[in-house]
Amino acid sequence: MLAFRNGSSHPMYFILLGIPGLENSQFWIAFLFCAMYIVAVVGNITVIHIIRIDHSLHEPMYLFLAMLAVSDLVLSSSTQPKMLAIFWFHAQEIEYHACLLQVFFIHAFSSVESGVLMAMALDRYVAICFPLHHSSILTLSVVGKLGAFVMLRGLLWVSPFCFMISRMPFCSNHIIPQSYCEHMAVLKLVCADTRVNRAYGLFVAFSVVGFDITVISVSYVMILRTVLGLPSGEARLKAFGTCASHICVILALYIPALFTFLTHRFGHQVPRVVHIMFANIYLLVPPMLNPIIYGVKTKQIRERVLQGFCGTAP
Repeated sequence: MLAFRNGSSHPMYFILLGIPGLENSQFWIAFLFCAMYIVAVVGNITVIHIIRIDHSLHEPMYLFLAMLAVSDLVLSSSTQPKMLAIFWFHAQEIEYHACLLQVFFIHAFSSVESGVLMAMALDRYVAICFPLHHSSILTLSVVGKLGAFVMLRGLLWVSPFCFMISRMPFCSNHIIPQSYCEHMAVLKLVCADTRVNRAYGLFVAFSVVGFDITVISVSYVMILRTVLGLPSGEARLKAFGTCASHICVILALYIPALFTFLTHRFGHQVPRVVHIMFANIYLLVPPMLNPIIYGVKTKQIRERVLQGFCGTAP
């Protein structure tokens, strides 16, 4: 039976089921998730540390990469420790306010991550289309303002989610059939008209992701036009190479994110286990892959990591 706080219409806690349908396999799946989470934490902390100590990397591309690494750390750490506790120790209860905090961090930093990818696309556009003016256009001040914009946008756009949910009454059902608290999953437990909440959720999704994807797409169309106009095949290959890692990161984020978003609202025929696995992948795979992709593709970061392993001085 659901316990409500005295004088309150919201519950004391929710129950997170983990991955319904794979209850007997969750214990072993957790080892894979734990390994991925460790790679994500170590990889992103390494990227942040290298960019912080190496002043030659205090350039727009690497500063945006550091912002992406911070966002990845917050995004993965907001869900994975609790998820592992569910899988290994059956710690399925999550306190009401902790659940709302998960909702806030997941959606706010998903927005931040999308915004950073948009800023990185603009950086690639300026670097390839206006190489002689790159340093004068994307100054440290401009980079700081772009970073502040994507951070404030995430915080301000998502904060109403938690405020509106906290003002609504909940039904007796307090079971969330997935591994973490997500806005739509929590909203389904509300005993009131949620059309305003759902409409606002769609507005945020399309205003953030729609805007970012539009900017990214236009940037890469302009980049493609410029690259195809280069006289040298080697120059074209080098230009494409500088964009390859960014494109991989974009696909790793947006494909599972859009699948999860659309399935929550329209994909009622999609098996629940498939939906939940993609929801978990969306919050874990990009934070794990991003430092690996950029570590392999970025010479300065790769050399710093090798120096650390070999114990040689820089």
